[in-house]
Amino acid sequence: METRASFIATMRETQHLSPEKGQSPANGSREQFDSDEGSSIEDTDFNWDEFLEETGASAAPHTSFKHVEISLQSSFQPGMKLEVANKSNPDTYWVATIITTCGQLLLLRYCGYGDDRRADFWCDVMTADLHPVGWCTQNNKVLMPPDAIKEKYMDWTDFLIHDLTGARTAPANLLEGPLRGKNPVDLITVDSLIELQDSQNPFQYWIVSVVENVGGRLRLRYVGLEETESYDQWLFYLDCRLRPVGWCQENKYRMDPPADIYSLKTISEWKCALEKSLNDAANFPLPMEVFKDHADLRNHFFSVGMKLEAVNMREPFHICPASVTKVFNNHYLQVTIDDLRPEPSKISMLCHADSLGILPIQWCLKNGVNLTPPKGYSGQDFDWADYQKQCGAEAAPHLCFRNTSFSRGFTKNMKLEAVNPRNPAEICVASITSVKGRLMWLHLEGLQMPSPEYIVDVESMDIFPVGWCEANAYNLTPPHKAVLRRKRRIAVVQPEKQLPSTVPDEKIPHDLCPVPQPDTTGTINGRYCCPQLYINHRCFSGPYLNKGRIAELPQSVGPGKCVLVLKEVLSMVINAAYKPGSVLRELQLVEDPQWNFQEETLKAKYRGKTYRATVKIVRTSDQVADFCRRVCAKLECCPNLFSPVLVAEVCPENCSIHTKTKYTYYYGKRKKIIKPPIGENNNMKSGHVKPARRRKRRKSIFVQKKRRSSAVDLNAAGSAEESEDDEQDAMEDETGSEETSSELRDDQTDTSSAEVPSARPRRAVTLRSSTELDRPPPTERARRSRRPQPHSYSEAEKCTQVKEEIKQEEEEKLVLDSNPLEWTVTDVVRFIKLTDCAPLAKIFQEQDIDGQALLLLTLPTVQECMELKLGPAIKLCHQIERVKVAFYAQYAN
Repeated sequence: METRASFIATMRETQHLSPEKGQSPANGSREQFDSDEGSSIEDTDFNWDEFLEETGASAAPHTSFKHVEISLQSSFQPGMKLEVANKSNPDTYWVATIITTCGQLLLLRYCGYGDDRRADFWCDVMTADLHPVGWCTQNNKVLMPPDAIKEKYMDWTDFLIHDLTGARTAPANLLEGPLRGKNPVDLITVDSLIELQDSQNPFQYWIVSVVENVGGRLRLRYVGLEETESYDQWLFYLDCRLRPVGWCQENKYRMDPPADIYSLKTISEWKCALEKSLNDAANFPLPMEVFKDHADLRNHFFSVGMKLEAVNMREPFHICPASVTKVFNNHYLQVTIDDLRPEPSKISMLCHADSLGILPIQWCLKNGVNLTPPKGYSGQDFDWADYQKQCGAEAAPHLCFRNTSFSRGFTKNMKLEAVNPRNPAEICVASITSVKGRLMWLHLEGLQMPSPEYIVDVESMDIFPVGWCEANAYNLTPPHKAVLRRKRRIAVVQPEKQLPSTVPDEKIPHDLCPVPQPDTTGTINGRYCCPQLYINHRCFSGPYLNKGRIAELPQSVGPGKCVLVLKEVLSMVINAAYKPGSVLRELQLVEDPQWNFQEETLKAKYRGKTYRATVKIVRTSDQVADFCRRVCAKLECCPNLFSPVLVAEVCPENCSIHTKTKYTYYYGKRKKIIKPPIGENNNMKSGHVKPARRRKRRKSIFVQKKRRSSAVDLNAAGSAEESEDDEQDAMEDETGSEETSSELRDDQTDTSSAEVPSARPRRAVTLRSSTELDRPPPTERARRSRRPQPHSYSEAEKCTQVKEEIKQEEEEKLVLDSNPLEWTVTDVVRFIKLTDCAPLAKIFQEQDIDGQALLLLTLPTVQECMELKLGPAIKLCHQIERVKVAFYAQYAN
């Protein structure tokens, strides 16, 4: 579980890919799809979850990818020994054994405790006082057993000698220095130097430099060819052709550049490049831990002339008859694809006993696979018996081959990510079309040129699990359906204000031009395709939104992916608000348990501060209309303000006759409030107090929700400042005030301080003129602006009090009554029920999660193993983090 969790934990936000920009086989350039300003959507469309749901397929299990699982393992292995400071006496040390690992955390047990786990303790390899065995002796430090077991043995020296005999010590360079705590795959950095075996001669090597490390998949460049990328190689770091610098000399092999690049430089230039690289490798050697997982080659039993079947390395779409043409030693041999023509083209491969793609004869016949006859073969149907008689050759015996029936859990129709054999820099979405023994037939999605299904071994290091590219920030070529969607993107059509006729067509930004609606609109991921949404600016805008800013928005957005279209619309609505933070707060409360939703982070800028909150957005087209109505209801505006329905002149809701006060009452969201006569010295003790107090409660809930969720980035100072400002505005909203001059002046301040995009012109003058007829006399305006001040002051005091209470709550740390390492499943369930994650307690019971398992849980683990969405998972991890912090504070030391 650890490796899978570590893998998913590295997942990042969806990668951007421009299908119009090709990748060269050498450089594998990963250019992002730059988003334009305006209303265009900047996210890519391809989503693995949706793709799997639509196709009804499943992802190949992560455990099927042996090389990826190995790459995620910690450098520290259970059973390793190290020296660690004693808890009771930090000036003394004792030997401890690594019991298990969790990222950079190690669970240790002092030697002498045997199988007693009660004294096990966690420590962070990055901060704890850890050293390799022998460090105390070298540095004159005291080795002393813990007090609890000091009397257990009479002769501790004899005990240590016996206990450490044959044991592995943790590598010193992983306990101190720049490599401290790193996994083997992370030790390979750009410019690291490695020896690469020649593709044809096993006794010839040349040094290569690491240009790129993508999760262990290395882009390598021959030293001496730094100025060109045409000969770059892509190999996984576990490939047996890779060796540490010095290995070639140690085994007395040749150090020469490959034959196909030898002529590119003079002998002196190659010699100079080699000397420089050897000197650099000596000064900055690659840690040997990188090669600790390389498999040892076993002896083969092939002899020259033996026949077999082999996947054609140049055209990995065919399996062909082949021959052993050379045996180098007990480990290496040469296999050549048979060619019976007078002038054959020689396709040879350097192989060993466990090479992928070599099979015994009759394998294709037994597995129902087509065997491609040798070129120049005269017969109609290939038959091995006749062919062997014709050639006078024997078949390689079955004992020469590894297990040819092991499929590692791959089955037909599973999805994965695979390297394009014609362009090693490109990784594509792939479907398994067939599995026969050790071989799989893959169909690559999204290729510009159609390609036949190609054949890979189940242990190939060119295949990866779903999400691997995203986890390693590498481009994944998506299926063509997603490419079509991306090319169309989310476009704003038919802006209300036409561009001047003097602007030439080529000057109009592409994303602002009307997009033709192809017939495939309904078939491109139809369930997730949002219809065109209209911004009906003539409709009533409610108390939160500035009608002038609404009028400046484009007339429509979409069609496109539901989440992207709705996120864009909500972002525009937030920017059109008097108080963007208030609208963001309201949007956070819009939800329905029946929705198929996705949580997205939206931003609001106000008075120089940026606020973020997680908002639930529906994912399917059938829920878009209901979502829009819910949002409009929450913002107390006309249900058609933004909706799939285009309102021409008169809104079906007849919303134009409503003032803010009347429409608020129409929605039934607040009690109808009787305004006192103008000029009355009202101290706000009547009906005005209740709405303000109710509004206050909602704000408090919002702030607490933010405190619990790590998805909300809201600093305390910003919250306090916004609280004071918003409370005064809330009172004006509660009384149903119209757009008074004071409100307009406040809006002018907001426009300048909230960093509204420069593309939107200021509307202060227009707004002022449009509301001039509705203004009360100057004296009345002055009274209105002064009247709320006494109440605002009391509200500010209350807000400050609430903020202090919240701060106190945040400062209250969890105090544990017992060590979580000793918690049973019942104890864990009891704790979860006492938190705001009580509904999840049943999952802990069902999955038998005890205290130790609880401390190992991380956000990716929770999402994968408990199948929780991001919001609930974050809340749960917040509680788990509290336990971890309390555990370290109370018990780890």
